[in-house]
Amino acid sequence: MKAEPGEVEESSVQEVPIGASGDVVKARQAVRVLAQQARLSLVDQTKLVTAASELARNTLTYGGGGSMRGSLVRRNVKEGVRVQFSDQGPGIPDLDLALTDGWSSGRGMGLGLSGAKRLVDEFDLDSEVGKGTVITVIKWAR
Repeated sequence: MKAEPGEVEESSVQEVPIGASGDVVKARQAVRVLAQQARLSLVDQTKLVTAASELARNTLTYGGGGSMRGSLVRRNVKEGVRVQFSDQGPGIPDLDLALTDGWSSGRGMGLGLSGAKRLVDEFDLDSEVGKGTVITVIKWAR
């Protein structure tokens, strides 16, 4: 199916359940493969994999587990990788605070969400207390 101009088309979907620390490694490996397929530069591959690793770890640690869904994406002539992490954990009560550099829930260094956001081109965070969190990131090839 052809997307309308400006819409995102996706292919090569990879899904990884995240329920144990070994799954964080699997998610990181799946994202690296997608980044290579999208022909991201080595620097951009490293940025995306680092962000994905942090978000996968957060999915496990704070969300109690969940899933990662990665895919190759195209918007008009741009190509890249979209990765979505979702959980049904407690949610994030204060999104602005959670995205503040240096803020920590007490269990981390406070670099996770804000650091991941800086490493990618697009970052979308949707969270509802008591229902869970969905974070979607995109890194575009240059």
